[in-house]
Amino acid sequence: MAMTLPRNPQKPYGLYDPACEHDACGVALVADVLGRRSHEILQMGLAALCRLDHRGARGAEPDTGDGAGIMLQIPDEFYRATVDFDLPPPGHYATGLVFLPTTEATAARAVSVLEKYASAECAEILGWRDVPVEPYGLGRSAEGARPRIRQVFLAATGPDDESLCGIELDRVAFAVRRQAERESVERDLDAYLPSLSSRTIVYKGMLTPAQLGSFYLDLHDERMSTAIALVHSRFSTNTFPSWPLAHPYRFVAHNGEINTIRGNRNWMAAREALLATDAIPGDLERLMPVCTPDGSDSMSFDEVLELLHLSGRSLPHAVLMMIPEAWENDPAMDPARRAFYQFHASLMEPWDGPAAVAFSDGTIAGAVLDRNGLRPGRWLRTTDGLVVLSSESGVLDLDPARVAERGRLQPGRMFLIDTAAGRIIRDDEIKAALAAVQPYEEWLHAGLMHLDELPPREHVVYSHDSVRRRQQVFGYTDEECKILIAPMARTGLPSRSTWRIAVR
Repeated sequence: MAMTLPRNPQKPYGLYDPACEHDACGVALVADVLGRRSHEILQMGLAALCRLDHRGARGAEPDTGDGAGIMLQIPDEFYRATVDFDLPPPGHYATGLVFLPTTEATAARAVSVLEKYASAECAEILGWRDVPVEPYGLGRSAEGARPRIRQVFLAATGPDDESLCGIELDRVAFAVRRQAERESVERDLDAYLPSLSSRTIVYKGMLTPAQLGSFYLDLHDERMSTAIALVHSRFSTNTFPSWPLAHPYRFVAHNGEINTIRGNRNWMAAREALLATDAIPGDLERLMPVCTPDGSDSMSFDEVLELLHLSGRSLPHAVLMMIPEAWENDPAMDPARRAFYQFHASLMEPWDGPAAVAFSDGTIAGAVLDRNGLRPGRWLRTTDGLVVLSSESGVLDLDPARVAERGRLQPGRMFLIDTAAGRIIRDDEIKAALAAVQPYEEWLHAGLMHLDELPPREHVVYSHDSVRRRQQVFGYTDEECKILIAPMARTGLPSRSTWRIAVR
């Protein structure tokens, strides 16, 4: 006999236990492995997003969502047909939506800021386009915060006067965007660029999953074709909902939390003076800070990943720097892979979750779980080359006879689709290739120094003010100093508070 679940269950009923209720952001990736672009991939991405509606959140208004969005490959055919100015060949122009203030004067100032930095970076604004939207049905909060949305197109030339394309153009666009964002914050212009890239574009906002497709009219045009669609439904657990904080960001959509976020941000701020790269032209100081103050944990993660990638590392390389597997105590790990992780541990601390991060640069797309593995992720591949990955099973109605392979995300393991190569690349192959790029074992042997190998130093007694300043730098509160640090200093033993926490 079929069992009917009560509409509002308060107690265990059948196999249902309210103690097992969980909620978190939803993320899904739909891709054609062979890189065949179609409007159908976009439609499937939107359909998958609607199936993740329960993963997102709403406040008191059922028609105001915490955020929803989609990342696509640049639909060149559509943009070329809709703008009233000439566009260079695909890949030779960068484009992205711009969230602007609603008042004409303030929006004009925000536009002038972006154009100023485009000129400073030897780039050219090709033109602007008003993005058609249908705001009917938005909740009062979402409508009240809704920005004016325009689209900018940008091109740039290199030192040899040849048109830049691909990642080289993205580096220039990155420099333009970062400086424009910083000045917009300083001048309180309330402007934001969800993306500015030659490879991908992001449509997002303070929307419910169902509202995304109806709000952005572009998404229903048959000429909007893509081989990759990355979607996200947001549950804002650590920040208030807003248009800019919806996912996807420039490279990632994130399900979970970065629980080490304060330390990660502090470390990035501490190393900013030491950052150097030949890949991004000019003084890097103009692009600082790396992490936007008051941004969400996902925003900070994306900003660091973007910098690592644009400075010369592949996207999988940068992801594994930030989310390494548990390598320290694995005796069976390949020595070359261990050396890869050990070397990068001296450059970047782990961004620990629980977190599942889906990512794409417009050619590759994939996902990775942090080493704790406490976020769900299922994937399948069909016989005709469709791949669907999601935090839920069943986000698309597919004939089981079409399914050629199924799997799940695993702790510390990466799932990767390469549409240029036309295949899924396995975790072992990814990491073996990355570990072989440089002689990491030799570098460690030649350059790593252990603390017990350092020469003895003269004992220094720090003043009270000096100690207090250092405690503040590392984030200790007065309560922690009094309750934890002081007893430990007096006795040389862990404090009772620390012991009680450990026992629990």
